Amino acid sequence: MLVDSHCHLEFPDFAGELDDLITRAAGAGVGAMLTIGTRLAKALQPLDIANNYDNIFTTIGTHPHNAGEEQNVTVQDIIELTRPKKVVGIGESGLDYYYDNSPRDIQKQVFRTHIEAARETGLPLVIHTRDADEDMARILSEEMAKGAFGGVLHCFSSGQALADKALELGLYLSFSGILTFKTADKIRQVAKNAPQNKILVETDAPYLAPVPKRGKRNEPAFVAHTASVLAEVRAVSYDTICALTSANFFTLFNRAKMPEEAV
Repeated sequence: MLVDSHCHLEFPDFAGELDDLITRAAGAGVGAMLTIGTRLAKALQPLDIANNYDNIFTTIGTHPHNAGEEQNVTVQDIIELTRPKKVVGIGESGLDYYYDNSPRDIQKQVFRTHIEAARETGLPLVIHTRDADEDMARILSEEMAKGAFGGVLHCFSSGQALADKALELGLYLSFSGILTFKTADKIRQVAKNAPQNKILVETDAPYLAPVPKRGKRNEPAFVAHTASVLAEVRAVSYDTICALTSANFFTLFNRAKMPEEAV
């Protein structure tokens, strides 16, 4: 079984076809999916999807693109939204200096609030980082010194230094379809050397479809292509990667429980 550890099933791209989407995912061996929250104000949308399917889980959080809209969110606001059992993590939250859709100081403030909520609840944090390696490494180090929290750098596309820092702090790395791109040699090197108990796979659907689906709308079934490349990079079997990444997912997101008949 594979787990798509990061997708956005509530996005309009998938409207009206979730049943078919999940059937295709099952046909590709994808047994579970984590649909990620990007706005606290719309937290019920992914939660409704998770509540309707036994093998779909969700998180709640404010994406850095939306930090300016939710800059006054409190730790308690986040904690209150984590009470439903299908909410298994916090985020995605973090820093995005590529688009800078929200002011950087507000991104940092909102990110630290999410870290504190993760610390207090014990739920893992889904971390978004793009073109912000130095600030991300500094904030993670500072916040971990205040008290431990778990989490994953999703859709890893940063440098080796940030990977090393994240792993040193006990965090996970998740690899998306970017891993399959011709220009992604540095990302493949990170994936090759990361500890086997700290790696996940994801689609980030509907974005970043892997080769050979690049240019199409991404969907959870396509995570199998990323897993195949990860197996090649690490010189192990595809079945090994499926088993490793699935076990890692349920270790990190330990609130996620699969129904017995799906195990």
